[in-house]
Amino acid sequence: YQRRVRGKAMEALVDEGLCKSIGISNFNLMQVREILENSRIKPAVLQNESHPYLHEKDLRDYCRIHNIAFQAYSPLGSGDRPWLKDGPPWSGVELLQDEELKKVATRHSKSVAQVVLRWHLQMGGCAAAKSVTPSRIAENIDIFDFELSADDMKVFD
Repeated sequence: YQRRVRGKAMEALVDEGLCKSIGISNFNLMQVREILENSRIKPAVLQNESHPYLHEKDLRDYCRIHNIAFQAYSPLGSGDRPWLKDGPPWSGVELLQDEELKKVATRHSKSVAQVVLRWHLQMGGCAAAKSVTPSRIAENIDIFDFELSADDMKVFD
């Protein structure tokens, strides 16, 4: 019910010219379906946590079918989350230390972060990587001069 009320309020903002489009965040597949079934104006973007350890493939596919951009936050994993300080993530290894991803990065002469960001693009989405380090910011954008092969992409599955 609350999503429907908020959705109608966001549509009113578009109608009044106070915003051009609607975005949603942290919605699962059922919630996105509910929004589409009960709204006049579909969201332009869905922003969810997504990275190689949390693909969200079904949700990404659904968004692609319905022309909703999928934007990943924490696209390089969420190793800085406070609850992870007590031990390794469920995968047993931090994303940027994953040995298989390191091999892919080495083949392309790129960092693991660059390979992961490229994976996001090739999955049909976009990613919002955060950094305050100028060299990392520059590195994060330098992902358009290579492409991951089908074999590279399988490493992420």
